[in-house]
Amino acid sequence: MQFYSSLEAVPANFGPSAVTIGKFDGVHAGHRRVLTELRSAAEQAGLVSTVLTFDRHPLALLRPELCPPSLTTNAQKREILESTGIDATVMIEFTESFSLQTPEEFVENVLVGILHVGLVLVGPDFRFGRQGLGTVDLLAGLGAQHGFEVRTIGAVQPDGERSISSTWIRELLAKGRVGEAAELLERRPSVRGIVVRGEQRGRQLGYPTANLSSDLEGLVPADGVYAALATVDGRTMPAAASIGNNPTFVGVPDKQVEAHLLDETLDLYGKTVELSFVQYIRDMAKFDNVEALVAQMSDDEAKVREVLGVPQKRAVSR
Repeated sequence: MQFYSSLEAVPANFGPSAVTIGKFDGVHAGHRRVLTELRSAAEQAGLVSTVLTFDRHPLALLRPELCPPSLTTNAQKREILESTGIDATVMIEFTESFSLQTPEEFVENVLVGILHVGLVLVGPDFRFGRQGLGTVDLLAGLGAQHGFEVRTIGAVQPDGERSISSTWIRELLAKGRVGEAAELLERRPSVRGIVVRGEQRGRQLGYPTANLSSDLEGLVPADGVYAALATVDGRTMPAAASIGNNPTFVGVPDKQVEAHLLDETLDLYGKTVELSFVQYIRDMAKFDNVEALVAQMSDDEAKVREVLGVPQKRAVSR
């Protein structure tokens, strides 16, 4: 996939292109349907299938107090878009000057002047330009004027009522419903970060964990214990993941993410680990003593093994 981190980076001979435009946060099943249609239409017309997206949610600039957390970082979004087979992605820096372009200026300067567009594929509620004044009808009119086609594609509604959206996925993750979120994403929700040194409490209790740094990529689900898959250095392993501040102990940071790899003893410090969440197991809880916590951790591991299809540990005979 060709990738351009700004409009200025797009070569003068780019295109002609078939373009879809949007935030593409999470690159969920609704987005994937658009991308599949775009690839097919571009191939039939001999155009370069192109995603035009932004380096941040527009609300981060226009109304930061209303801006939702992102499901993916720009790096993750780029990787997922590349996996879809799209020919090119252009990631625009969403600045104040860019936001002030009129719909006509956006079409002339970006779609026609830079991307040499032959086809634009958008949803029926698509808006663009200053204050979102541009509509699909206006885009179609500008297309007729500048010589490109505009097609609309309907939303994906798995329940027949609600359209798949990043907002819906955020709601599910906030409740720990990672399995349902995975259905909408068409991949497991995940976070990625570097393993840092923790307090070594898990190791002392017989359950060593990889503690991920606080500057994670991806949206962290609700506090709790999860069955998960941990990927490091291209290898994927079953894991029990914990999210939260472990209320049994004092001074544990909020939203700490850690993972206990099943049947593995690896030195992961400084390595990047991606945690993919498979199923919610239980809420975080405060225990009266360490013995009760260890008993619960043993039960958690048994449930995680069952979910992931990993053989249970054999009892050690004495």
